[in-house]
Amino acid sequence: MINIGISEFRSNMHQIIQRVQQGETVTLTQRGVEVARLVPPDLIRIAARVELKRLQETAEVGDVISSLHEAWDADV
Repeated sequence: MINIGISEFRSNMHQIIQRVQQGETVTLTQRGVEVARLVPPDLIRIAARVELKRLQETAEVGDVISSLHEAWDADV
């Protein structure tokens, strides 16, 4: 990941966008404070798949639609 000031981004936008397209994440800063982040389009999808795979190791998935055949009071 690289940090780039807004003015540098304006000057070199084409080259920076190419770097993002190649898979690099770019953080845009203004006076040293992060204001935006440019990420490759597939990065979020890849991160979501990694997180789902991690959750798959510990999660228990059951049928949440069928009743448990237990009586319950809706007023509680």
